[in-house]
Amino acid sequence: MSEKKPFYLTTPIFYPNAKLHLGHAYTTTISDTLVRYRRLMGQETYFLTGSDENTQKMVDAARKVGEDPIAFLDDIVSTFKGLYAELGISYDQFIRTTDQQAHWPGAQLLWKKLVDAGDIYKKEYEGLYCVGHEAFVTEKDLVDGKCPDHATAPEKIKEENYFFKLSRYADTLKEKIASGALKIIPETRRNEILSFISSGLEDVSFSRPRKTDWPPGLGIPVPGDDSQVMYVWCDALSNYVTALGYGRDDALYQKFWPGIHVLGKDILRFHAAIWPAMLLSAKLPLPAMLLVHGFVTSGGKKMSKTLGNVIDPEELLAEYGVDALRYYLTRHINPFEDGDITREHFKEIYNANLANGLGNLVARIMKLAEDHLEGGTKPESADFSKNYTDAFERFEINHAIDEAFRHVQLLDQKITATEPFKLVKSDPEAGKKLIFDLTRELLGIGQMLEPFMPETSKKIKEAVITDKKPTTLFPRKE
Repeated sequence: MSEKKPFYLTTPIFYPNAKLHLGHAYTTTISDTLVRYRRLMGQETYFLTGSDENTQKMVDAARKVGEDPIAFLDDIVSTFKGLYAELGISYDQFIRTTDQQAHWPGAQLLWKKLVDAGDIYKKEYEGLYCVGHEAFVTEKDLVDGKCPDHATAPEKIKEENYFFKLSRYADTLKEKIASGALKIIPETRRNEILSFISSGLEDVSFSRPRKTDWPPGLGIPVPGDDSQVMYVWCDALSNYVTALGYGRDDALYQKFWPGIHVLGKDILRFHAAIWPAMLLSAKLPLPAMLLVHGFVTSGGKKMSKTLGNVIDPEELLAEYGVDALRYYLTRHINPFEDGDITREHFKEIYNANLANGLGNLVARIMKLAEDHLEGGTKPESADFSKNYTDAFERFEINHAIDEAFRHVQLLDQKITATEPFKLVKSDPEAGKKLIFDLTRELLGIGQMLEPFMPETSKKIKEAVITDKKPTTLFPRKE
């Protein structure tokens, strides 16, 4: 990279109405991989994740199990953070939308900016509301009268709400996206949102009447009207700037905004239409980029309890370890397409590429080093291949880790061709030089793997530098 500007990356903030699933694990893992790469390249980074808590679905989930919503929230959020710790997610901040100090001031300031721009108005509205989406839907969104994503019929609601003039920004949004001022990758998603905007944008509901079953501290009051709380858009989406201090001490905001949003394709419309329109209204910079990934399926089908194909990330972590899961998610799922995972394929890939591949290579080289070298290999600054860095610059993380494992294969082939076990006996000096070179190349592989498999990377680097044989990295699974 020619410039090393501060790098800001965000994940969506997920609903804490239930445990996180493999799709959430995928989003956060690829996000963490991108941030770790930038750190490896010497960039200053800021990595944000969090939870979207001012929602009816969360209140409903709490009431269903007979818990106080705030206590329920705290419990679920602790499971979020627990999973992220197990996955090695190295976030800098976890933003909660119930945080009245970190989040509310910025969200309310943004609302006021939209009011000042003349883009907020109040009207009576009657529509179909899907609790699962926390959004109003139309008849054309339904299949047999039900939301296709949640298989539930939406509620018919009539209420007076504040609205945002989204329609006012349709032409500007199209121009910004088409010109690349708001970059969206992959191109298929860019074209998708351009088509959606061209079909016409309607103004969106921006508030809801405060519900009587919501406890104090839940729901951000609309500035100047405590009878209403901010709806998901100005509340949840604003987290990307409020977390940086927008509306408070905005030093981080000035330093890191705009940033890159990593998100699933199902929330593209919110992030590529509503959110940038809000920023345009408030006269704030647009995001630098939207990186839109596909779904993680199992057996070619969306995971569901009914089909019995749900795979809990905790299950894979317990059986195979964190780096095996991170390896699969970053290498065997294309970040721009839907990707599939089954327990059978995971085990097959694990044994072939990790136990028999990388793990075996490390064991062979370190056994040679342990027997024939003294003093270890002095670490050097990483010299990464152009294929590796170019893949990261294109956000093609699967191709970047492919490059790391291409070096694994090349090193295996070099051992086969040079036979260091024999050479060190027939010509000790030449044999030791060859083994030293092998350890240095292995160190390079360890450095390349840091963004993807940080624990494995650390073990490889420590083993090479100290000449200590590591424990078996990936025990074979029968």
